[in-house]
Amino acid sequence: MMMNKVAVFGNSGGGKSTLSKRLAEMTGLPLVALDLLQYKSGGRKAPYEEYKVAHDKLLQQDQWIIDGFGSLDTVWERLEIADTLIYLDMPILQHYWWVTKRFLNGFFVPPENWPENSPLLKGTFNSYYTVWLCHKKLTPTYREYVLKAKENKQVYHLQSAKHIKEFYQSIAIADDLRASL
Repeated sequence: MMMNKVAVFGNSGGGKSTLSKRLAEMTGLPLVALDLLQYKSGGRKAPYEEYKVAHDKLLQQDQWIIDGFGSLDTVWERLEIADTLIYLDMPILQHYWWVTKRFLNGFFVPPENWPENSPLLKGTFNSYYTVWLCHKKLTPTYREYVLKAKENKQVYHLQSAKHIKEFYQSIAIADDLRASL
């Protein structure tokens, strides 16, 4: 099955942006980071209606990689429409470590797909809170969803850095096979 509509999702600090960027480079699919639709420069949230219209328009396109959460209603719409789901589900301490690492690296290089001039400290504190909230409320539902979705979608449930590396290798092998046909 070819990837055309790819939803990359999971808890904060799970490596979604990094994986999405690399996957876009490997496949040539267009990448859209939801944070750039949902937030304006300086970290101000766009009006919900504006975000929703942009999201709905995006879902109508033939090909995409969408990185991020957005909102509770739009995440489920996106997961239903996607033909490929990539769920990054690291151990909770890994999420906290990667949020911290993003914060520390952010002093030198702006975090991947963050809106311009977004406050790093505020975003990091929000991410720490989101990690716990998502882990308690959304992670169990995501896990249940991806189990069921395997019946009719390509599903990659990545639970470690090793799984991410193996995923990249499988995409590279699939691209090589397509190129040789």
